[in-house]
Amino acid sequence: MPAKDQGVFEDSYKLIPRVLVFATHEDSILLLKGSSRKRLWANLYNGIGGHIDKGEDILSAALREFYEETALQLENSWLCAIITIDTGEDIGIGMYVFRGGVPSKEFKSSSEGFLEWIPIENIQSLPLVEDLPILVPRIMTMNKTDPPLILHYFYDKNEDLIIRSEDEILEI
Repeated sequence: MPAKDQGVFEDSYKLIPRVLVFATHEDSILLLKGSSRKRLWANLYNGIGGHIDKGEDILSAALREFYEETALQLENSWLCAIITIDTGEDIGIGMYVFRGGVPSKEFKSSSEGFLEWIPIENIQSLPLVEDLPILVPRIMTMNKTDPPLILHYFYDKNEDLIIRSEDEILEI
């Protein structure tokens, strides 16, 4: 089918594609504490990720973003979650979440914030980006053969994040 027949219309709902990576080494997970100068997620811990560039597939984007921010090669990576984020606008976010391992805990500094290896059992005690208390435990218990989580994020009238998984609302 030619590109012109793909059904792309100006009034269609659009998603900005992004990737998010959670890397582990032994019993630790690598998280990024956002710089206090960041507009979004300042001083909060998050995975490593960013936007998907034009012409890039989701795995290549995840590997590129991870390497750019850590100088580490992600190994044995797999897709753990596909998240649509309804921003309340005409354009939402399509988030592809990956997990993988790294051969070493040595990383380079990131201009995005401060990288830190955290024991997996300690992450709930950190100031996390608001969805991570729900997302990370699910991802950390997944096996490579498990199907990806399909999640939908949206905001209620008070701007509180709601996470829906299939037919259930997950508590934050």
